[in-house]
Amino acid sequence: MTRVAVLDDWQGIAEQCADWSGVRARAELVFFGEAFGSEDAAARALADFEVLVAMRERTAFPASLIARLPKLKMISQTGGRARTLDAAACAARGIVVCNTGGGAKYATAELALGLMLAAFRKIPQGDATIRAGRFQEGIVPGIALEGRTLGLVGLGRLGGRMAHYGAALGMRVLACSPNLTEARAREHGAEFADRDRLLSESDAVSLHLVLSERTRGILGARELGLMRNGAVLVNTSRGPLVDEAALVTALREKKIVAALDVFDAEPLPEGHPLRSLPNTVLTPHLGYNTEDTFERFYRESVENVVGFLDGRPVRVAAPPA
Repeated sequence: MTRVAVLDDWQGIAEQCADWSGVRARAELVFFGEAFGSEDAAARALADFEVLVAMRERTAFPASLIARLPKLKMISQTGGRARTLDAAACAARGIVVCNTGGGAKYATAELALGLMLAAFRKIPQGDATIRAGRFQEGIVPGIALEGRTLGLVGLGRLGGRMAHYGAALGMRVLACSPNLTEARAREHGAEFADRDRLLSESDAVSLHLVLSERTRGILGARELGLMRNGAVLVNTSRGPLVDEAALVTALREKKIVAALDVFDAEPLPEGHPLRSLPNTVLTPHLGYNTEDTFERFYRESVENVVGFLDGRPVRVAAPPA
């Protein structure tokens, strides 16, 4: 009997988000609720499965892992793309790769706004203080955002939405991006600025770039050093956009505050310095994490798996050129 694995169901919600009866009628279905931790662990756990339902980029599938999964015939990947899946290795093996549609259109921008507000208004500290039986004792006053400057690195769909949020708060909005023009910035009510100027003039800097070799480490020690003392760095895009070692140094020196939803390694390892630094607000990669998103992801994943098992695969990703 065909074996189907649903991977990285960290929140234990995959089974209730969709009707899996069509898969169970054709295959053995197994849900994995924890991260594998290493490629060796993933290879051992998945060696006997023909079909994998992968959640975004939680488990990476480089060529080395794909080569260790001899029975693998199909991967259903949630979302439209996954930088951690070696599509060429799949194509070489004849492994079918299917996608799903995306999630809630602006969910990640909404979380970026929430992180920014939480950092400036000390919301996590206030929550912790009340739960500890105190009230306002020991809480440093927050900072009002009206009249402050929001710098956006990236002004695509999510960055553009964030620009409108900033304007609604009465903030001045600066924007930069490798391909951004002044006209495009004006369309979103933002002022075009080069990166150095944006970093040095902004009270909050929010990243909205796709991770690539061009953007990896786009903020390093030099760039973080340009930021204003006490400025808030918001990252809901990808952890490696920022040099992590330089970020930890800037935080330890109390140069900036970081509001982060994404990290170099996810889950964030035990003992990682970001876990204990007080000038941070941290969420566990919740940007796309909404009811609407998961219901679509898993509903369409079921359709993908049933279609493949019936010999009529749907939403097949185009092979790499």
